[in-house]
Amino acid sequence: MDDEHTDAGPDPAKRLGEAEDADVTVEVDRVAVDGTYVRVSSVGQPGDRAFLLVAGLGIAATYYERLAPHLNENGPVHALDLPGFAGVPRFRGKVSIERYADAVEKVIDDLRLVDPVLVGHSMGTQVVTEVAARRPEISDLVLISPVVDSHARTVRQSAFRFLRSTVHEPAAVRWHGITAYALCGWHWFSKVLPRMIAFPIEERAAEVQAHTLIVRGEHDAMVPRDWVRRLARVFPYAVLREVVDGAHSVMHAQADAVAQLAVAHVAGRLPDRGVSSLQRVRDDSTSSDLARLSPRDAWLLVKSRFVELAGMARNDDETLEAAKSAHAVAMADGDGLPVDPADRREVVDEVAPETRGTD
Repeated sequence: MDDEHTDAGPDPAKRLGEAEDADVTVEVDRVAVDGTYVRVSSVGQPGDRAFLLVAGLGIAATYYERLAPHLNENGPVHALDLPGFAGVPRFRGKVSIERYADAVEKVIDDLRLVDPVLVGHSMGTQVVTEVAARRPEISDLVLISPVVDSHARTVRQSAFRFLRSTVHEPAAVRWHGITAYALCGWHWFSKVLPRMIAFPIEERAAEVQAHTLIVRGEHDAMVPRDWVRRLARVFPYAVLREVVDGAHSVMHAQADAVAQLAVAHVAGRLPDRGVSSLQRVRDDSTSSDLARLSPRDAWLLVKSRFVELAGMARNDDETLEAAKSAHAVAMADGDGLPVDPADRREVVDEVAPETRGTD
């Protein structure tokens, strides 16, 4: 691990980690799997029921930076960087969704997690569904923007739908995507992509015993309404929700809404009106997070992001810990500012069961 720092040169990660009011700590660990490892970024104290977060194709755990702090109020959170993504060394040989599921199971076992809440986004929904299908003791599953629509399983269709969704994503999400895909590299991305498109998530869903929450963004062309309804019918138990104004990366742009849904789902407080019902919720409180930050916290946020990228590129976990902790502090300071109650509200209207279309 390239984590050495000399006294002669500057150490931006150390300065970030020693930032004023730095009371949020992100711990970065490695779990060895199949000739490589999974990088685990953890927030919170052990002992409570944990949330285990798995990101999508090519994406770093950083995509969960807004969701994780809200979930952490209810238990420890572990966000994973899988092999081949975020600077983590790739698998050798053939790759598959099942092999990624093996890696996630190894993390569960090594961390001694008891019935963690599995949360997946995009390709990550395939991975956690496979894990839940293997482990009937898993009682709660949260699928955010599950892929791939069984009526559109080609590279061309998926690419077109994904591009349509990106139009509705905020600039921060696009920046995350560009940097994450650059670290992943086209060779590995193109190797995993066909496996994601071909994976029959609906077949594995039938084997899942967990109570499942499926969340989509209103403008997610990659995950149309009729697809999530068809998918939900396969699970033994599933609840559907749609986040107003959200797109494919809804757990970042509308993190408060998704976190509230996930916590309510785990607590058994989410009304179930059947898989034909697609209730809509709204939460605009995260849309102005950056605007609510002080200039100091905004600058700390930007610095920590670049230091974090450098840590990923160098496989330097010490740098990553300091950068992620500083980033969490900046976000926490911004979240502590007053929020208009009107920004947090649930829309009780439903999308009619007969509604069809890709957005």
